[in-house]
Amino acid sequence: MIKVGLTGGIGSGKSTVAAIFETLGIPVSYADDEAKRLMNEDPGLRAAISREFGAEAYAGGTLNRKYLAGLVFNDPIKLETLNNLVHPVTIREGSQWMREQAALGHPYAIREAALIFEARGAGNLDFVIGVYAPLALRIHRTMQRDHISREAVQQRMRNQIDEEIKMKLCDAVIRNDEREAVIPQVLALHEKLTSQSRGSGSII
Repeated sequence: MIKVGLTGGIGSGKSTVAAIFETLGIPVSYADDEAKRLMNEDPGLRAAISREFGAEAYAGGTLNRKYLAGLVFNDPIKLETLNNLVHPVTIREGSQWMREQAALGHPYAIREAALIFEARGAGNLDFVIGVYAPLALRIHRTMQRDHISREAVQQRMRNQIDEEIKMKLCDAVIRNDEREAVIPQVLALHEKLTSQSRGSGSII
């Protein structure tokens, strides 16, 4: 089974692309959702976050996301500290999930994650797909989706590597710029990955 990563900057449309793959019967896991679950359920991770950020991080018995966000999003050092705690656990969980999908006989499975390269998770994958959209469009989409200001979007973007660099690190790029249809691009990659899994094509 081919282990595929799906990445892109905030507002690029990764979730939309992932949903298309899912309609084709391809399993997709979402790193952000997995990280949120693990931050609540993994005892070792909970203990590490509490030690680093205080008991208030789990006030009420569950992750106090508002408190933690207030600490880290304007403090690059604290954000890096949190990421260094969360990313290894999330990557480990993702690797286990991939093994489970392989046992089920899927030709390939997808791990959707905004920070594949930032979290050094690409080494566990065979192929990485990037989803690209121009900066202005990504900002507009995120403002509309999350009901936040342009400045808040730009602050989030500063925590990710430059989009142009990220796309160059990918093995394939899907353009989601509202000019080129996304579905045919996904179908072409689906055919390519399925053929490669069967041993009848090149993955690169």
